[in-house]
Amino acid sequence: MDPKKAAKDVADKVADAAETVVEKATDALTPQIPGAPGPAPAPLAEPTEPVPPLPPKPDQAAPQARTATGADTGADPHVRTQQGAHLTTATGVKLRDTDHSLKAGSRGPTLLQDHHLREKITHFDHERIPERVVHARGSGAHGYFEAYGTAESICHAAVFEKGETTPVFVRFSTVLGNRGSMDTARDTRGFATKFYTREGNWDLVANNIPVFFIQDGIKFPDIIHAGKPHPDREIPQAQSAHDTFWDFVSLHTEAQHHTIWNMSDRGIPRSYRMMEGFGVHTFRLVNAEGVTSLVKFHWKPKLGVHSLTWEEAQMLGGVDPDFHRRDLADAIESGAFPEWELGVQVFEDNPEQVFEGIDLLDPTKIVPEELAPVQPIGRLVLNKNTTNFFAETEQIAFHAGHLVPGIDVTDDPLLQTRLFSYVDTQLSRLGGPNYNQLPINRPHTEVNDMFRDGFHQHAVHSGVAPYKPNTLDGGCPFAAGADLSEEQTKAFTDAAVRVAESTKVRENPVSYDDHYSQTRQFWLSMSPVEKEHIIRAYTFELGKCYEQAIKERQLQALANIDPVLCAEVATGLGLPAPEPTVPLTDLAPSPALSQLTGGPWPGDGRMVGIVVDPDGDLDGVTEVRTAILAAGMVPLIFAPHGGKVGGLDVQRTFATGRSVEVDAVLVAGSPVPAPDARPLREEKAGAADTPTLDPRVTMLLEECFRHAKAIGAWGAGVDALAAAGIATDAPGVVTGSAGAEVLTEVQTLMGTHRAWERLGAPVA
Repeated sequence: MDPKKAAKDVADKVADAAETVVEKATDALTPQIPGAPGPAPAPLAEPTEPVPPLPPKPDQAAPQARTATGADTGADPHVRTQQGAHLTTATGVKLRDTDHSLKAGSRGPTLLQDHHLREKITHFDHERIPERVVHARGSGAHGYFEAYGTAESICHAAVFEKGETTPVFVRFSTVLGNRGSMDTARDTRGFATKFYTREGNWDLVANNIPVFFIQDGIKFPDIIHAGKPHPDREIPQAQSAHDTFWDFVSLHTEAQHHTIWNMSDRGIPRSYRMMEGFGVHTFRLVNAEGVTSLVKFHWKPKLGVHSLTWEEAQMLGGVDPDFHRRDLADAIESGAFPEWELGVQVFEDNPEQVFEGIDLLDPTKIVPEELAPVQPIGRLVLNKNTTNFFAETEQIAFHAGHLVPGIDVTDDPLLQTRLFSYVDTQLSRLGGPNYNQLPINRPHTEVNDMFRDGFHQHAVHSGVAPYKPNTLDGGCPFAAGADLSEEQTKAFTDAAVRVAESTKVRENPVSYDDHYSQTRQFWLSMSPVEKEHIIRAYTFELGKCYEQAIKERQLQALANIDPVLCAEVATGLGLPAPEPTVPLTDLAPSPALSQLTGGPWPGDGRMVGIVVDPDGDLDGVTEVRTAILAAGMVPLIFAPHGGKVGGLDVQRTFATGRSVEVDAVLVAGSPVPAPDARPLREEKAGAADTPTLDPRVTMLLEECFRHAKAIGAWGAGVDALAAAGIATDAPGVVTGSAGAEVLTEVQTLMGTHRAWERLGAPVA
């Protein structure tokens, strides 16, 4: 046979097979329930017909296909994925076998000449890079930022021009835990956004708490060392409930404001999608006339701010430690795109850099929104998941100094240290100075930086004169002009801010000495149920400490915040409550600090469990499921067994599902104990003695009730509530004759996140 014809036949066969796979993938990826691991269903038998790599799932994106110097190649972003239908070496040589090393006979020693073995093992041995010292545990997604144009009067950055749409990548994270720790630990959360603007990359590196532990960056290694696991035993992981943390914050009382935020429900968010973000620092913006303003950045979630209960957080740590990253990915896959509004608090750039007596350079202070309202300037939408976690989420490199024309820093001493630290850490993590050439970090604009060589240099530079001035390269590159209104030459210009004459000292201004007034303001702004959760958090965390002196020292700090808070925690610790050592200052409560303010909130992407009895009446289940999908929520059918029930796919069995996975539960039947409801086989089966109702359903309902989630039932489902001991007249419990009417009421209840009346709290 003609070799060329044979080759063409093979190529045609591969193309046809690939097209078939793509068609199947397209059909398979229209399920209403997220979580499919691949773009096409897996066949039972191993495929033998060569096909090229499958396409990405519809919810996945990749960094834009740009060169290392910022040029748009016009190629599909997925062009960098693996190519061809056959296994090859890293240099493209096709391989016949990757399961057997080259040996001297079938029972002989492995030969050193096995170049494929050497390449494969060597690459595997070097797959990992150092994880981040902080924010190691994270997840990310692609999206876009759309500017309203309302910031144009205070900032000439192109990203804020009306109608400007800027690609972004956002990485959410915890601070203390390693990459393998759980998502739901009580901790600060990172909210870092890389804006690929037409003027270069801008990184807004934010947190879900608006204040920081320390006022000066020189203490950053100290607070992180204190919060990390004890170095002798490497425990506890991803927790602040230990001696070294509380030793530090009780000695450095500037940390008390951040600590009370962390002890509140803010420390255990329900979802990244329901988390506020704060730039923490005060930044300086410059408008087209060169006039400066001081601002604080705020991200406001469309779904409202909401948190887990402490019990839910602990349960999820075992049931699903990936809960937050799964929630983010599933929401995007199901089309419930997470959304935030970016807003700014704007202040006059006065010489004192003070507003209403609040030092704007102190990162342990907020400006209450009632004093300086947050003005919306744009919206952020995340609409694509990553294609490769390592290449995107793990290799993205943020830096507080990645600024664009119109955005500048202030003299906040913590921010000043971050401007140094971020570059330094990338050199260690990403192996050299060229980390901005990694695909996820590449800017979406021209790059001519005169940097050369170094590890992982992706660019192929031309010319002979990477210096200025030069004549050999025609004088290129040229410095940009200073005209802020000229788009072609507009450059980054450091704001010409006068620096006061001073003497070099190692000290803070006097305004930094107040460590308690805003901490007390936060406490006074909480609802009774939120106060109860704060008391519980302090009591738990300090109860995990060994040293009595540390507990007593922190109780003294609590006494300086509020006597009731101190007394309640002291009671839990079995210690006397000390008297305050500073006068208590009553600032006006700020309703914006409470998570219970606002609403009702949309239900986009919320999970609704539907308990069904395969042997009972399934009337209304299909209608309810369809209505849940139409409302932008995700229905999960809970049944005694997998497969299908009444023609509907079962997503969770009573053995695999837990209450913490759902935001509300609907009960459409009263299933009797299933054959596998035996303690020997399934621990949850021994949780309750309800012979008329499967004990795992009883546990599901009890937990949902205890966690104040909305519960609805109709038909035989009402009998299930009675069997589980759930009062049908309790707040947040809905019963009716039809599933559709019950769902309508449950949706309304979900708008406030929980039935808060069920969490009665004794602290006023």
